[in-house]
This record gives sequence, structure tokens and C-alpha cells, in this order.
Amino acid sequence: MTELNSKHQTVIQALLSRGPLKEDHFHSLFTALTGKTPGSDRQKFDDFLLKINKALSYVQFELRGCRNQYDGQVYYGVVNNVSDEESKLGTKYSVAQIAFYKAIIEAIVQDAAAQGTISNIDALNLRLENQVLMGSMSQSEGGLPHVPPALKNFSISQKEKTLDELVRDQWLSLTPDNYIGLGIRSFLDLRSWFRNNEVPPCEVCNEAGVKAVLCEKDGCSVRIHQYCAKKMSLQKKGGRVCPSCGTQWQYTVTKAEAVEEEPDNPTESQPPVGPKKKRLRRNEIGDGDVAECGSSQASLPGGPTPRRSSRNSIRLK
Repeated sequence: MTELNSKHQTVIQALLSRGPLKEDHFHSLFTALTGKTPGSDRQKFDDFLLKINKALSYVQFELRGCRNQYDGQVYYGVVNNVSDEESKLGTKYSVAQIAFYKAIIEAIVQDAAAQGTISNIDALNLRLENQVLMGSMSQSEGGLPHVPPALKNFSISQKEKTLDELVRDQWLSLTPDNYIGLGIRSFLDLRSWFRNNEVPPCEVCNEAGVKAVLCEKDGCSVRIHQYCAKKMSLQKKGGRVCPSCGTQWQYTVTKAEAVEEEPDNPTESQPPVGPKKKRLRRNEIGDGDVAECGSSQASLPGGPTPRRSSRNSIRLK
């Protein structure tokens, strides 16, 4: 097993105790511990993360980088790669709370407009009975799934309390206009779930377009993250067109954005993980080699479980 020193242990402890960290905070922590900067010592930074992930892999955990689709910022966090019955025992959330979380996630990603949000009222009115899976629970005489009383009787006040908890724990987030969106922990954990459930990807970076801008041409299904569209505009110096149909892509670059200094080094690359069967492809619009998010889903309450069983924390199904 890979031996970690006190510096590696400090990083792990910081992420476990404080939760996901913004990229600049994570880089500052790395610099304070090693005296090196990710910008000028990229190989040192990658090797540092690789060693941590080799050790974490023994307990099915992973340190991963992910971009928040609402603000475009990169975050780092530790996620659990296991999604089995035993892993459910480690969550503080009840069966009904997990079903409520799953219903919210599904409602958000199924929005054809890719707004990435759901109103508070719509969230509170979601029916948890729809989360009952055939075969996963006892069947009634008519062959229909038996709905546990815990789901039937989950009240509005209980839903409101659960929303507060999920936002506080960063599984969900509140937008400036008080809509409910995914939290950074959901983006970190659910990358595989997004792909398994065919959430339409961003045409530029190929990551799930949960919060994205749609092509204006009727019949064109292309969607692009706002920050990906911004990079296209800054790099091409002029009007961009839809990669699929050629329609003019409407994106106005502000003066502040036009003079904004681009990072010298990659900022959204996947933290090195131990041996991988397949390397994630470099983000075409990004500053480097970190994927938009990690590739498993495992630390959440027990959320939506992927169609094929992969170990995660939120288990969306």
C-alpha cells in the first residue's frame, strides 16, 4: 500500500472536514504544505495527487476535480466510489430523504431547457412514489411495487427540512433567484450517472450539460455550458457558430471578460488517479487536463443510482 506523509494526510483531512474546496483554496493549501505552486510545478502537483489517489483506492475513495456548472469554478473533493447496500449504512439520510433527493436530481436533468434548476414549489410537489423501483421492494398482489409508508407520508415540512440539509451539505444549491440547483458534491459524485442516464452533453467539453445554453435553431439539440461558450468566444475573437448546424451562437463577451487574463496552466484536469483502464480525454476548451468532474458517484446520502451498478454515494436510479 502507498505510504502517505503528513502533507498528503493534511490535504485529505482538509477535504473531509471542510468539504469540497475551490481550486484557488486547494492550490493555496498545496503551496503552503509543499512550497510549490501548481502553475510552475505542475508535475509535482500531479504526482502529489496521484500518490494520494493510489492510497485512497484501497478503500474505494478518490480525490477528484470538478467544474461547478453554475459558476464555472473548479472544485476538488474526496468521493466514495462504492454504491452497494453496505454503503447505505454510512449515510445520515433516511430512505424518504434519499428518494426526495433522487426525484429532484431527475427533475433537474430532465429539463429540456437545460436551466439546471427547479423551483422550490415544484420540488416540494414531487411525488416520491415514482422512486419506487420494480423488484427493489416488496410487490403488492397486483404486481405493482409496494410503496413504503415512509414515502407516502413524507410531509411538506419534512421536504423543506430535507432541502435545507441537502443545501447545507452541498448536495444541492440555491441560485441567486432562489431556485434549487445541483450542489458541487452532486457534480463531483454523479458524472457516471449523468452518462449512464444519457444526460445530453455539452458539445464543447463532452460533459453533461445540466446547466447550459441551447442552440437557437429549432430542431438542433446542441447545448454548451456558459463557460465553454465564453472560452470559444475569447479564443476565436468573433461571432461563434453552432458546431452542429452552423447557426450564429449568441454570446456577448463583456469588457471585463475580454481583458480577463487566462490561467497559464490547466485548471480543470482530473486529479491523477491510480491505474485507469481508459484515460479521460483532455478538455478541449479547458486550461488543461482535468475532466469536468470525476467519474463515480459515491458519497451522497444515497441518491440516484446508476442503471448499472457502480459504487457511489448518492445512488440515483
